[in-house]
Amino acid sequence: MPEMQIPKKLLPFMQKPKRFKIMLGGRGSAKSMTIADLLLMRAQMEGVKIGCFREFMNSIDDSVHALLKGEIERLGLQGFETLNTAIRHDNGAEFKFKGMARNPEGIKSAHDFKYFFVEEAQTISSESLKNLTPTLRTEGSEIWMAANLRSMADPFSQRFFKPFEKQLRQTGYYEDDLHLIVWINYNDNPLFPEVLEQERKYDLENLSTAMYRHIWLGECYDEVLDSIIPVEWFEASIDAHIKLGFKPTGAIIASHDPSDTGPDPKGFCVRHGSVFLDIVEERVGDVNDGIDWALDRAEAANADWFVWDGDGLGAPLKRDVDKFCSGKKLDYFMFKGSEGVEDPEQEFVSVEGGGRANRKTNKDSLMNKRAQYAHKMMMRFYNTWRAVTKGDYIDPDELISISSDIKNIDEIRAQFCRVPRKRNNNGKFQVMTKLEMSKKPYELPSPNMFDSAMMSMYAPAVKRQANKITFEGW
Repeated sequence: MPEMQIPKKLLPFMQKPKRFKIMLGGRGSAKSMTIADLLLMRAQMEGVKIGCFREFMNSIDDSVHALLKGEIERLGLQGFETLNTAIRHDNGAEFKFKGMARNPEGIKSAHDFKYFFVEEAQTISSESLKNLTPTLRTEGSEIWMAANLRSMADPFSQRFFKPFEKQLRQTGYYEDDLHLIVWINYNDNPLFPEVLEQERKYDLENLSTAMYRHIWLGECYDEVLDSIIPVEWFEASIDAHIKLGFKPTGAIIASHDPSDTGPDPKGFCVRHGSVFLDIVEERVGDVNDGIDWALDRAEAANADWFVWDGDGLGAPLKRDVDKFCSGKKLDYFMFKGSEGVEDPEQEFVSVEGGGRANRKTNKDSLMNKRAQYAHKMMMRFYNTWRAVTKGDYIDPDELISISSDIKNIDEIRAQFCRVPRKRNNNGKFQVMTKLEMSKKPYELPSPNMFDSAMMSMYAPAVKRQANKITFEGW
């Protein structure tokens, strides 16, 4: 056997039998080449039939036929015969190629195959996916897929990424009895070629942050209409206090988005002045466990104020919060996003106006308090992007920074940058509700961390006394 080199991160694909073997990642990660090499090896050793699929395949040129042929030649593999529409081996092994979009039912005729290889799996339709998986019934059979995530709402992402997203973002690896999923990118590939490195550097300088991360880091590229916080603004805000030379000062605000048992996690955030120090979620426990968890974290953070969502199931938590805060320096504020805006007659300052007042009042421009606080946070991200990328001087009190000490920044980014603005019939700024986000065409997860950060925009009222300014509750 010739020597075959693959990235170390993909070694489990050689070692562990799984029904679904999924490689996720961006350009230059060696996903397709590694699958091709490993399946060529399986063909040589096992003499099995291998089906190679793409959703869209107008001709054999659209398939991995050329990739397999090139690897046979590069590795000097013996016994293979390359035909116009198939690849065969002396031991009876065979590679066959088929597109799925035009005839999804045709997949059902693919019998006696041991392996399926799906290239560009992010484009697969729900119909093709439904027909693909039950067709492969041979004992020990495996379905191998290579994908660069496209949209979180795509059937592939819903089936093979979204359920495992948390662990994949944390470790780049997920495994259970059925699945082996690895997130791999160019920086995991020791054989990444210099010619692609030059292209990557060019794209880093010239593409939008969202597009660059999609192409080279395998991130979803969700074109969410009217996303409140673009990826570019989020990226500029990471360690902005270090980039711009200011320190966290002022009140420490801890905030909590409660939830009960079920798929909707609980959110928590700590903001010290203009710096987010902690943004996290918790998936276990009921609403009472959640408030205990959040209050303990707030106290550990030495918070001055605790804010929580008092709409819905958060309303009965006031007694628990009051009891916990009694005798402590920790004061509290129950946030109700459904209420009318604060300072209703104050002149509204918008991003659309370049950070200038537009001569409309808050009550004429904002739908409710949730929209107002989301807009406050949006303005801080926008100001920070201007300060970091354009060199504009802006008062640090109007900026926001996300400390890189927060471990789950990828998860936070994915959530913050997928919260859409809702178009209001009266032209007011409004945030899409959690229920609306969960439905088609968005099908987005609950933005618990976003909502917690949004509520942390609470600014305690200032009491002015002779020769002294104090914050209410201090």
